[in-house]
Amino acid sequence: MPRLRCLFPCLLVCLITGCAQRFEAPGIGDQEDPALSGNGRILASVVERGGRRFVRLVERSSGRELPLRGLRRHTPHRSPSLSWTGRYLALIRQRGQHREVVLLDRLNGRLRPIPLPGDRVPERLSLAPDGQRLALQVLRQGQLDVELFRLPGLEADLPAGAPLP
Repeated sequence: MPRLRCLFPCLLVCLITGCAQRFEAPGIGDQEDPALSGNGRILASVVERGGRRFVRLVERSSGRELPLRGLRRHTPHRSPSLSWTGRYLALIRQRGQHREVVLLDRLNGRLRPIPLPGDRVPERLSLAPDGQRLALQVLRQGQLDVELFRLPGLEADLPAGAPLP
């Protein structure tokens, strides 16, 4: 019986590590703030090139970098988050001395700033898989808080075959 107690943790570790497959986005080092689309097909991360930090999207199946129209200006970027298929990309970008939350619709290339009430400074964010809501960690009067925002007027990004809300 004591032998089984020692064997069980080792077996559990082997099973857990054996089930994970490693994927590397080729050609880039120093990636941070990783985020996967809900279906796992697209990886977003923040990379540094030429002294600027920006979001990079990679299609996992091919390793191909995906274009991001309209986002190269106003860097650095931080805290990317993707919807189910990766149609919507939310992130925080620097604009002068201020940080702003933006949502990019990759289908039509529209970049939508998300206005924050009051003196809130965005720190981190998470986009709901359907792209309809945003959880945002903000700094306000020296205190961190989490706030939820609805994003009206967007078409839901749903898995194939899912019923419309």
